[in-house]
Amino acid sequence: MEIRNIAIIAHVDHGKTTLVDALLKQSGVFRENEAVADRVMDNLDQERERGITIEAKNASYTYKGNKVNIVDTPGHADFGGEVERILTMVDGACLLVDASEGPLPQTRFVLRKALAQNLKVMVIINKIDRPDSRINEVENEIFDLFIDLEANEEQMNYKTVYTIARKGIATLKRPEDHHEALAIKGDLTPLFDAITEVVPPPAFHPEKPFALCVSNLTHSDFLGRLAVGRITQGTVKVGQPVFVMGRTGKRGQGGRVQQLMSYQGLRQAPATELYSGDIAVIAGLEDVEIGDTITNIIEPITLPRIEVDPPAVSMGFLVNTSPFAGRDGKVLLSRELWARLQKEMLRNPSIKVVPGNTSDEFIVSGRGELQLAVIVENIRREGFEVAIGKPKAVLKEVDGVTCEPIEKAYLDVPEEHFGVVNEMLHLRKGKMVNMINKGTGRVNLEFEIPARGLIGIRTHFLTSTRGTGILNTIFHGYEPHKGDIPERVNGAMVSDRQGGTVIYGLFHLEPRGKLFIGPNTDIYEGMVVGENARDNDLWVNATKEKKLSNMRATGTDEMMQLTPAQIMSMEKAMEWIRDDEIIEVTPKNVRIRKRNLKSPI
Repeated sequence: MEIRNIAIIAHVDHGKTTLVDALLKQSGVFRENEAVADRVMDNLDQERERGITIEAKNASYTYKGNKVNIVDTPGHADFGGEVERILTMVDGACLLVDASEGPLPQTRFVLRKALAQNLKVMVIINKIDRPDSRINEVENEIFDLFIDLEANEEQMNYKTVYTIARKGIATLKRPEDHHEALAIKGDLTPLFDAITEVVPPPAFHPEKPFALCVSNLTHSDFLGRLAVGRITQGTVKVGQPVFVMGRTGKRGQGGRVQQLMSYQGLRQAPATELYSGDIAVIAGLEDVEIGDTITNIIEPITLPRIEVDPPAVSMGFLVNTSPFAGRDGKVLLSRELWARLQKEMLRNPSIKVVPGNTSDEFIVSGRGELQLAVIVENIRREGFEVAIGKPKAVLKEVDGVTCEPIEKAYLDVPEEHFGVVNEMLHLRKGKMVNMINKGTGRVNLEFEIPARGLIGIRTHFLTSTRGTGILNTIFHGYEPHKGDIPERVNGAMVSDRQGGTVIYGLFHLEPRGKLFIGPNTDIYEGMVVGENARDNDLWVNATKEKKLSNMRATGTDEMMQLTPAQIMSMEKAMEWIRDDEIIEVTPKNVRIRKRNLKSPI
């Protein structure tokens, strides 16, 4: 049986996971009467809730005697580290592009990585049935992208397949418009054949010493840590003694392959022996990290280590010390928080964790705010409480000059909102490098902007464009520090005492600004209850009750109507806070508080 190893790569929301669903269903992975959920590869709770792929997943199908190992990769730029390491496992890639949106920033990022590894790339233009599809223009944009990325002559000779992943339809003939696309009948057979034809089988070296580079880690309650990677050379058997070659390249801890598995459909099926070229899952090695080489004990070799782009944003993780600590979940001690973050770093090489300025704070660096928010959400869902600080850019010294990460921001906005968006990005030290107006009423803008300038911008951007703007970013490089960027202008309304909020107290605070909490909410001294309309912090009493007398009855409180509070989600709070504020995250609540809880008065 010949093997093919492919990755599905694309920008977020272009239909990767939906296409993988259709491939698995039509290849007979599932029984005819088996209940299968949509986006079956997105099996994490957060992936289903957010509607995006966060972690790369492996699966396989069999077609005409060929076993095809397929990897569904994340499309969001914050999870680019997943894509970089997964591409080391495959020999080909399916570049998926939306027939309307065309190539977007993450498309450029993943294609550059694929071409650099000399993978055989096949282009799939998806959603050709969209009423606003522009297939001809998108094809030209893809061709220009290959040229821009300096693809060689062989890479430029790529095959194109047109699909409607939602309906499980593929064709090699380009439809002229969406009306012609709607009339297409059939299944994904053209795509199955194209994958087998275009993607080469992996190099087969069973006679060489065994070597596998670990590209992913999973966990089993019964087998412990599972190392996933492609066998570069040789064969591996159950019970075979092996060495782990670590980060330094020195021979590490030895072990024995307790169990060996390969992918069959979505499941890991036991195997007694696997050969070079296949993707293997090895159990029995606890001290193994992503990038390590698992190799033969007699002739050990070290494979090139997986390298990922450096992190751009950092955030402080602190032990929760608020007066309400321990109410909703278990409070992590500093050593427990350190161990939890170390565990996260082991399974995600794009994350860096270092001790902070105090014994109960640790600095976690990643690609972006969303990646860090996902880590906090995972900790929260495990039943723990944690506090987090304001996200900051990761600075580094280059030839004695302090440099900061710069992002390329690609915007698509209506013409009438161009002025306000242009001003917003320039205030955040953004520099416009390109502007395209195609006369359709919308303008395409390209900015180079510091990563710290993008922190907290998405909410303001959507508000300014009335929800009609599109903003995508990708890491560009490091440039000298651009200077101070204006922070939040408004101050905070901070509670000056502990207690429960009441309608009377909140009603008289409404003219002072915007409230984040409603009545009957427990608060404590130093907790932020709203945003002040002015630039200074205002310490307030949100628990104030009306003084009762025979002339003033409590029933008149019912006449007070409060404006609905603006509930702050964790992502909104991360955008809003200043350096002197932190976010308390528990399994049930998200609270904003001052670092120093005591009132200065």
